[in-house]
Amino acid sequence: MRPRPATITMQNPASPQDPGADATGVKRRQPKYLAVFEYGFRPFFLLAGGHAALTLPLWIALLNGRSPLQTALPAFAWHAHEMLYGFVAAAVAGFLLTAVPSWTGRRGFAGAPLAGLVLLWLAGRLLMTLPLGLAPTWTAIIDLAFLPALALTILPALVRSGNRRNFVFIGLLALLFASNLQFHLHAAADSGTLRLGLNTMLLMVTMLGGRMIPAFTSAGLKQRGLEVRISRKHLLDRAVLLAVAGVLVVDLVDANGWLAAAIAASAALLLTLQLSRWQGPHTLAMPLLWVLQLAYAWLPVCLALKAAMLAGLPIPGNAWLHALTVGAMATMIIGVMSRAALGHTGRELVAPRGIAVAYLLLTGAALTRVFGPILYPPDVLDWYSLSALLWCLAFTLFVIVYAPILCRPRVDGRPG
Repeated sequence: MRPRPATITMQNPASPQDPGADATGVKRRQPKYLAVFEYGFRPFFLLAGGHAALTLPLWIALLNGRSPLQTALPAFAWHAHEMLYGFVAAAVAGFLLTAVPSWTGRRGFAGAPLAGLVLLWLAGRLLMTLPLGLAPTWTAIIDLAFLPALALTILPALVRSGNRRNFVFIGLLALLFASNLQFHLHAAADSGTLRLGLNTMLLMVTMLGGRMIPAFTSAGLKQRGLEVRISRKHLLDRAVLLAVAGVLVVDLVDANGWLAAAIAASAALLLTLQLSRWQGPHTLAMPLLWVLQLAYAWLPVCLALKAAMLAGLPIPGNAWLHALTVGAMATMIIGVMSRAALGHTGRELVAPRGIAVAYLLLTGAALTRVFGPILYPPDVLDWYSLSALLWCLAFTLFVIVYAPILCRPRVDGRPG
């Protein structure tokens, strides 16, 4: 379902002579809070981009033994945890705190409650990264608190709306929380304990992509005068979701068996069929659309790689994982953040100058990280470093382009 801004009725529009009016005669509202705390997407999209840009260089420095900073966790566990519960969790929070008001027709989350969520997320990142000497139990409690706090923030609006379809996101947040809890209970010694969280994000990207991409593509092509109809096949859409949910379930029971390989291969085939119906070639002139199509295309790639690895082909075990995280998840996140930040600040849905370069840099990071070690394994650390550099450049560019958009009031004077 396409998120849309809540309707705000502006009473007594100002006349053009009013000193507080813009060129259209609409009186500009004086914000009650700092602009960055006027809507949920603002701080969390900025934090997601900044976290992504800053943590990968630290990870590569740790990997090469050149970091002056030692993390509170073993390097591999810290990297896996912070990508999921730092970067991804911030992006998910920004999306849900923006989409839920649109779905339910209520005003957006702003002010002190939003600032409290931001501080809780920041506290978790600080304690999970730096060895500050706090007892592990308290560190775990603070880190674990963010997702329940997010769920409790959006739950009342979902309950009042009566739309049960969107309650699934509370369930997905619960699964992410359960994965993080498992990570802490295992003393953070094994990043493999995050498998449930990663599969939950696989399901979330599939679900959101299946809702948003056909709708956004149809609307975008229509605006360009292209009458290209995207016919939805609900049976196929349901089969895709069931197959991906099957990947999640089987991964918890027998992650390395033949059944896991068969279900992953079936899901990859169904996702490919679904994507082929979405008129991707027609979006090549519209970066805000093709980046979402590209992100979704990484889903069948990651599942095909997983199936091939489980079938015994000589493919590194983490190739499919990074096709999911760097390819599908990160690309979907930067695409959704780019589009939502424009729409919810009153701007035209046209990619700002330079943002398509960020998309291409991130795509390069995914291709390098996934296929570099397959093509030439001896240079695996060099592939990691090159991928991290491209990733860092992509999200640095995103922050440079979008920080002014996220930190300034809406251009149309409306709340949000």
